[in-house]
Amino acid sequence: MRPLTGLLIVSAALAAPLAAAAAPPPSPSASHPLLGIWVLSIPQLGCSETYHFRGDGTTLVKSAGEISESEFTVAEKPSAKGFYKLEDRVVKDNGKQDCSGEVMQIGTRATNYLRFHPSGARFVMCREESMEACIGPFERMPAQGI
Repeated sequence: MRPLTGLLIVSAALAAPLAAAAAPPPSPSASHPLLGIWVLSIPQLGCSETYHFRGDGTTLVKSAGEISESEFTVAEKPSAKGFYKLEDRVVKDNGKQDCSGEVMQIGTRATNYLRFHPSGARFVMCREESMEACIGPFERMPAQGI
């Protein structure tokens, strides 16, 4: 399973599908360090995933044959421990397999914690506000579509 999917599945086990009338999440500020295009390389699978965190609070993900879209909220400032809380819910998926051979389910929810490198050019994604269970680094790419 792709690394982010593994974190999503752990969180999804406790999640319930959202009601159709749910309001969209609030958008991050235009200067938020998460906004932009990020790549997660997974050498052991010979694959990479591209994440486009957009200013309207949505994420477009490309992983092998999969293309999915999520709605997200992210803390505007890091916690005292230096992590940004990220909450995510999958809203669209093309039903194809990701880098790990998994198919993302619509409605899957996840809460993760991001820790940015001081340069702002990379971050890791962790299950908790700790460096004990993290994936990454996600590396910032030039602003271009995916």
